[in-house]
Amino acid sequence: MRYMATYDLMETMRNTNQWLGATARTLASYPGMAMLPNPAIRWWGAWGEVAERSFERMAAKPDWGIGSVTGDDGRDHLVSVDTAVSKPFGDLLHFNVVGRETQARKILLVAPMSGHYATLLRSTVKSLIVNCEVYVTDWRNARDIPVSCGKFDIEDYTLYIMDFMRHLGPETNVVAVCQPAPLVLAATAYLAELDPDAQPRTLTLIGGPIDPDATPTDVTDFGARVTMGQLEETMIQRVGFKYPGVGRMVYPGLLQLASFVSMNAERHSQAFNDQILRVARGEASDHDAHNRFYDEYLAVMDMPAEFYLSTVERIFKNGEIAKNEFVVAGHKVDIGAITRVAVKTVEGAKDDISAPGQCVAALDLCTGLPALKKASHVEPGAGHYGIFAGKSWRNNIRPLVLNFIDQNADQGADAQKAVEVA
Repeated sequence: MRYMATYDLMETMRNTNQWLGATARTLASYPGMAMLPNPAIRWWGAWGEVAERSFERMAAKPDWGIGSVTGDDGRDHLVSVDTAVSKPFGDLLHFNVVGRETQARKILLVAPMSGHYATLLRSTVKSLIVNCEVYVTDWRNARDIPVSCGKFDIEDYTLYIMDFMRHLGPETNVVAVCQPAPLVLAATAYLAELDPDAQPRTLTLIGGPIDPDATPTDVTDFGARVTMGQLEETMIQRVGFKYPGVGRMVYPGLLQLASFVSMNAERHSQAFNDQILRVARGEASDHDAHNRFYDEYLAVMDMPAEFYLSTVERIFKNGEIAKNEFVVAGHKVDIGAITRVAVKTVEGAKDDISAPGQCVAALDLCTGLPALKKASHVEPGAGHYGIFAGKSWRNNIRPLVLNFIDQNADQGADAQKAVEVA
């Protein structure tokens, strides 16, 4: 019960600010207020509208918002988001394009469990479902998972990824974005040892901390400065009585959001001041650039405490993946066991979260993989977000990733024919 009061206090503050915004917006909209020619009243109402929406979004899971897609046949097809595999801590979703032939490229997009929902990859999914069969890992908010479901740390995460790979089969092309990159690499290596026929065809790692010490950033420096005891004491709380996960130890989403905002407080403050003025002048809209960004940015989820703490300790502090010393369920995983899965790394030249050098380290760990099956790319001028969802992704990186997938699909087909002839 120790931290329930703190968790509920944060939720109370969020709820109160949402109510204050709604109250200000409602009072400013009374007809009688229109008789007072005071611009402060209009500003007051605008502040209320922006505040209500912002604090409301913090407790809501965004929708995928992908209703249809235009296929290569020039027709618009409805998109159905189906659950292919359901597990307590996350689901495997399939974006089924209705009325379209099954596409040759099957992609498993592994979303990060790092404070935001998988919908952060919405634009990535949109760009891929045009001519690919896309599956996405949809991690659950830990506050909604009963304590009876047990723990979930990075070993459990790795085993989940292995199960998803097994379900999709060996023709799968895995794309891991940011945080899951080292664990997906380990999952692939573990499959290579336990169930070689279930390995994916290709593995693309985008901006992931395979070796955090290769190029230090503020994120890695933070992990080095604080002790595990400090993290557990200051970051971990128990879910309060409002949610099904009451009593579960988590790293709260609201606390994570406070950290996100504090990193660029001045820029966020200016963005909200500008939006309030736009609303007051009648220049804002429900889906303008500000709302599209912050509806996603402000929607945060709680992480299981054991997942967060084990990530910091084992990936960043101890560098178990970078040293090829990662253990899953008592078994030491050998990344050198990957011998036939083509591996590509993608980094952004201006990535200040997972800097260039951290992700490409994966290729050196794949000691059993021929050089022809290794590839890397550093995108000039791209930051962290841009390498999987921005203009750099759409114009440069996406075509490179799809070409990499196609090249290895052809090689796989040629190899299969050779086996059949023999």
